[in-house]
Amino acid sequence: MSTPMSTHSSTNIDIAQAATMKPILALAQEKAQIPGEALEPFGHYKAKISLDYIDALKARPNGKLILVTAISPTPAGEGKTTTTVGLGDALNHIGKNAMVCLREPSLGPVFGVKGGATGGGHAQVVPMEDINLHFTGDFNAIALANNLLAAMIDNHIHHGNALNIDTRRITWRRVVDMNDRALRKIVNGLGGVANGFEREDGFDIVVASEVMAIFCLATSLQDLKERLGQIVIGYSKTLEPILARDLKAHGAMAVLLKQAFAPNLVQTLENNLAIIHGGPFANIAHGCNSVVATQTALKLADYVVTEAGFGSDLGAEKFIDIKCRKSGLQPSAVVMVATVRALKFHGGVALGELGLENLTALAKGFVNLERHIRNMREVFGLPCVVAINHRTEDTDAEIELLQSSCAKYGVEVILAKHWAEGGAGATQLAQAVVQMCEAPNTFKLAYADTDTLWDKINAVATKIYGASSISMDSKVKAQLEKYQESGYGHFPVCIAKTQYSFSTDPSLKGAPSGHVLNVREVRLSAGAQFVVALCGEVMTMPGLPVVPSAESIDINESGRVVGLF
Repeated sequence: MSTPMSTHSSTNIDIAQAATMKPILALAQEKAQIPGEALEPFGHYKAKISLDYIDALKARPNGKLILVTAISPTPAGEGKTTTTVGLGDALNHIGKNAMVCLREPSLGPVFGVKGGATGGGHAQVVPMEDINLHFTGDFNAIALANNLLAAMIDNHIHHGNALNIDTRRITWRRVVDMNDRALRKIVNGLGGVANGFEREDGFDIVVASEVMAIFCLATSLQDLKERLGQIVIGYSKTLEPILARDLKAHGAMAVLLKQAFAPNLVQTLENNLAIIHGGPFANIAHGCNSVVATQTALKLADYVVTEAGFGSDLGAEKFIDIKCRKSGLQPSAVVMVATVRALKFHGGVALGELGLENLTALAKGFVNLERHIRNMREVFGLPCVVAINHRTEDTDAEIELLQSSCAKYGVEVILAKHWAEGGAGATQLAQAVVQMCEAPNTFKLAYADTDTLWDKINAVATKIYGASSISMDSKVKAQLEKYQESGYGHFPVCIAKTQYSFSTDPSLKGAPSGHVLNVREVRLSAGAQFVVALCGEVMTMPGLPVVPSAESIDINESGRVVGLF
């Protein structure tokens, strides 16, 4: 058996609340020479970085970009954000100038089932409660901008409909940052003439909205405004697209987003700087933090550690094929996060038995890790190291099996103990990443801009998911062809599907092959500049579980938040 690391009865929030944080203005000056006038503080430990200051950084060279991704997620958990934070601290621990760049948490999973997005154990960003709850109000601004456009659509129709909008062909939906399945399908305009025309409508969660995608892909306030104006809200009765700029909504939407668009600066438990900004889900959106945040971090640090949501088939694919394609960013190395428990789950072990050594199941579940590695190296041409997020019940035999299995592909497996030990527990991982960053790579995309939208979806399905082909009914295919013919064929595709499997069936663990990826719906995100393909049963408005996390979250008599992870 491996020697157990020190265990902690404390929860993540206990560890975070015991942290000694430094005032963010002083820390920013100390770590990155950011002057106080370049920051807008939100209390003592959070600040927004001035867009003017970011503009002034453009002449600086870029640091190295490190992408942290993972195997297909399981109920056993993988710890991708925890590893991202731990690696950032570890790079600083070995004397490198490193910064972490993360997404903001959505309140839906915070009060639902997945939890927060600030890491765990001794590898967290703080102030943990603030970040996981309202933070600096960015998501509220995104929701308001989205819903302002929705209100202006209905108001325009109510006051005569000069644009001749076909109320049956409005595609713009309202959003709220909470899992609320009852809002997936609604009827609005009830109550008579004064309340407008009755029509079917619905809500998405904020992180699935096109405004969130635009917010995260825009490179400047002017670019943000232009993209907002390009949003297609629906069609006229003569089937002409109606844009947000036709309603003169994009200027006011940009005003609502102006402050939010500045990236947020916080710190890790080890007082290293972290930027947290934007937060699209990777199963139903493109899964990456904002371009402006990543570009800023690359000007301020020699190494920037970022993460992409869920498994590499979703988050990393979209990070590369959408974010990197649109921004010119290029990762120098990939860290693939896995746990022994999760791989045994992919090998068929029940949740209650994952703590027991099972080499047979681990070998069977290894196929999931194997495909993720192959995708990163062969499809995208990037060097990859496997980080095993350590648990005390992991055995020497299990670790050795993973190391020997990965060695066949020339991939190093490193046991990382950052959860228990912070940055000091991931120094070996940090050293391996630095070496990878210095080596040349053959970075490439999964498909070309000139491929058709059909071929782009098919490329992701066959190259990344292991599918034999794709399918869609005649109505969906006709809609896709219409997007192609209307000048959107050069856009990348954003595939929305379950995160739990390479297929659209969440029960198919491991690495299923030969399945058909069925696309049930396609949606145009003209402002974000991609086409969304919804597959299987995935929902753009999640629901709460039987026992939501909200039941355990409380505030005690002294005013301290408890039960938050």
